Amino acid sequence: MDYPQPNLNLARNVILTEARCVGELTSRIDERFAAAATAIFRCQGTVILTGVGKAGIIANKISATLASTGTPSIFLHPVEALHGDLGRVRADDVVVALSHSGATEETVRLLDHLKARGAALIAITSRLDSPLGKYAEIALCYGEVEEACPLGLAPSASTSCMLALGDALALTVMDMRKFSPEEFAAFHPGGQLGRKLLRVEELMTVQGDRLPLAPDNMSVREVLQQAEKVSRRPGALLLVDAQGRLTGILTDADLRRRLLSESNGNLLDRPVGEVMIRQPKCIQVGELASHALAILNKFRIDELPVVDADHKPVGMLDVQDLVGLKTVNHAQE
Repeated sequence: MDYPQPNLNLARNVILTEARCVGELTSRIDERFAAAATAIFRCQGTVILTGVGKAGIIANKISATLASTGTPSIFLHPVEALHGDLGRVRADDVVVALSHSGATEETVRLLDHLKARGAALIAITSRLDSPLGKYAEIALCYGEVEEACPLGLAPSASTSCMLALGDALALTVMDMRKFSPEEFAAFHPGGQLGRKLLRVEELMTVQGDRLPLAPDNMSVREVLQQAEKVSRRPGALLLVDAQGRLTGILTDADLRRRLLSESNGNLLDRPVGEVMIRQPKCIQVGELASHALAILNKFRIDELPVVDADHKPVGMLDVQDLVGLKTVNHAQE
């Protein structure tokens, strides 16, 4: 059986058409757009996105982007709204309605009811003279577009324009809120986007009374005896000077190698300062956990001390604390 071959030129044209339409939106970023961003930023309630069909799918995505970047937002289906879900809309809400034609029956039927609830209305549409464009307090119009569909029918370039305008709104408002990486991580605790923004102190399991510390003027034997007092001791000991600053690290692996290489058998009675690794790699509180993992990977070590601004140990990261975390591209020396 002969199958038709994919028309790669058609596929390229789809991308070029959508890219051109989206690129032309830069001329639409004007006073209307600024007013819409300001209305969303000042919203005291919830920003509600609505639309039906493909426009509804785009509206749902924009709502998700708003919610994840600091703006409380939900999606409201126009049909469900007319069957009870209007109860979700309050006077201090802002509704953003999406419709390519601006005349979609389900969306237009909703407009009077939204106004009756007292909510402000922002439109994203292709026509200012449409019912939606005329009825909205603020209308963002992307103009007539040529759909990338070879039949000129399936929403493609139009939905790309809706999505681009919605993303531009959401991220402009995010910037107005001065939304921080820490807030972003708090909203994304289960995904890689959030995990790579976690700070070392949020992941280190060795801290407090579980952190094995010893003065660097003790003998190896005394240090090991002190370490036995720590519950669930990790595979490394941290050595500090008289001021409590980190001066060295003694790992189980280092100690084992030294025991095997020592011929006179008096290693345990030697000063730990002669055996420990001096000036070990460490990381400061507040640094990204992904940076810590980059250091562990680069230097092929399993434990990384965490220090405060005075270089005093406050915890220790084990490579197991960072399982599943992606690294940043730089590990400082």
